[in-house]
Amino acid sequence: MTLTAPTAAIGLDTAAEVAAQLRVDSVRSSTSAGSGHPTSGMSAADLFAVLVTRHLRYDWDDPRSPANDHLILSKGHASPLLYALFKAVGVISDDELMHGYRRLGQRLQGHPTPALPWVDVATGSLGQGLPDGVGIALAGKYLDKLPYRVWVLCGDSELAEGSIWEALDKASYYRLANLVTLVDVNRLGQRGPTDLGWDVDAYARRAEAFGARALVVDGHDLAAVDDAMAAAQDPADERPTVILARTVKGRGFREVEDSNDWHGKPFPPDMAERAVRELGGERHLTVRGPRPTAAPIDGSRPTSDVAARPVTTEPTEPPTPARYDLGAAVPTRKAYGDALVVLGARNPRVVALDGEVSNSTYAFEFARAHPDRYFEMFIAEQQMVAAATGLAVRGYRPFASTFAAFLTRAYDFIRMGAVSGVDLCLVGSHAGVEIGPDGPSQMGLEDLAMMRAVHGSTVLYPSDATSTVALTDAMATLPGISYLRTTRGKYPVLYADGESFPVGGCKVLRSSDEDAVTLIGAGVTLHACLAAADALAGEGIRARVIDCYSVKPIDDATIADAAAATGRIVVAEDHHPEGGLGSAVKDSLIAGGRATPSLVHLAVRGMPGSGSSKELLAWAGIDADHIASAARQLVRG
Repeated sequence: MTLTAPTAAIGLDTAAEVAAQLRVDSVRSSTSAGSGHPTSGMSAADLFAVLVTRHLRYDWDDPRSPANDHLILSKGHASPLLYALFKAVGVISDDELMHGYRRLGQRLQGHPTPALPWVDVATGSLGQGLPDGVGIALAGKYLDKLPYRVWVLCGDSELAEGSIWEALDKASYYRLANLVTLVDVNRLGQRGPTDLGWDVDAYARRAEAFGARALVVDGHDLAAVDDAMAAAQDPADERPTVILARTVKGRGFREVEDSNDWHGKPFPPDMAERAVRELGGERHLTVRGPRPTAAPIDGSRPTSDVAARPVTTEPTEPPTPARYDLGAAVPTRKAYGDALVVLGARNPRVVALDGEVSNSTYAFEFARAHPDRYFEMFIAEQQMVAAATGLAVRGYRPFASTFAAFLTRAYDFIRMGAVSGVDLCLVGSHAGVEIGPDGPSQMGLEDLAMMRAVHGSTVLYPSDATSTVALTDAMATLPGISYLRTTRGKYPVLYADGESFPVGGCKVLRSSDEDAVTLIGAGVTLHACLAAADALAGEGIRARVIDCYSVKPIDDATIADAAAATGRIVVAEDHHPEGGLGSAVKDSLIAGGRATPSLVHLAVRGMPGSGSSKELLAWAGIDADHIASAARQLVRG
């Protein structure tokens, strides 16, 4: 049986049949796979059935249509429910549901990923689907200016995550009435009751405290659910909506309803047979609800919203590309801001976000030049990366910046961005002990290792303004997660305007046939390497100096040539010894099967405190004097 409705004309009696089918197929698919979370989907089946038949405006034959609503399963472990929905709308077959779920090489993975074209973002790390949805809703209201809605199904367990409340806070600030959060309040988490259980009124007070409109319903009363979803689309209310649905885990199968014992467990075949029978047997309905329209949003332009325009100064003419005089002292963070302004003028898909430090990261320059494409996320780094992820889903190129140290808070969101396959440009400023007196809480000393470990990532660390501009431009077309590390202090411009900096390359700044040692640095330590080379030259020791601006991918060939030519390498980095530049150099040499040269790795090995940049670089043993000393010891034995 196939039903298609151009409007919400499918009755609730049919929605009830769809809900039963979703429950049955959640049971069947997880039992067939031998793993999965059927009871977590059974509680939310009525929500999904009403949504897909009567409210979700989606062209299932064209999942990339810009007019489509967006559906995010934040409680990604309930994937049997989502895949059962995909069967119900006719985009996957019963055979794929039964034989492709949780199998090697198949697209119906244990938690949803964009391997399926109807999935925007990977979920399963709880507390991330709603923050990602904020980014998609931002794009819809302020950039796409299309009337699509973002529907996010959350579990009540994940409401213990602070990222959920960051998301609602920012959704309220930006007045994202196009964002609807459905919360499946089934009372039970993985190991037992949630912290609030069925106290939906407490959840409602919290949601309202963050500026959302809260609607409390019986999640198994289809008419009540339908009314709440209709109310969530009231154009007169600019608040995001949270529908708190009181449900029963395992709903429809009395043996497991509201039981602590069946989270994440498929039913054995005999038990699954009983469940299917109690639920009324297998069904194979194909039902499609309302289709989207591409009509523009009525009323004033969304960009007139003050929240979307935190800075309103508009340039009177296109900005001049950033250029710097050789030897001029320029912070690379400043060059990043300059480059981003020009990049934004050339590419209207470039957007910027920051975590309330834009006057330090220099993202404020973009905010002044392109206020309609700048989104302030305040001190909410998880939400900043999540919003960037949602914006990337809509085809924008987000640049998100904060202090390098604070990106560690958002690491799980960065990791999941890689799983989602989105293209994100992340920028960390104020890295290393070089920042000086602020002390260790502000010093990013783990960021290179963190970002190198992300699947498919690119890690860049420019040493001067010219290379920063070139690498910022390069990031705009890189696939996956890219990271640019910038420096707080002012350092001399080393490269002439127009110099090329290909990703995966490096620059050899000093080289001769008589080189006895290679000095490798990046960022602040490159300048220390150059000073050390000058000191060594006065002693008759020739040193090759390499600017390793591309940490991942690294220039294997140039490093191998240097190792073969000099047989001695000193790597200096303003980072902990684990996982950073030194590790990248050593990994390169080992992976190439080359003879390992004599190598000294200088890094920040102690816990720093406050002090001047000069004092701290010396304390860490990564200044020019320590680099020169390490080189002398290698050369002279």
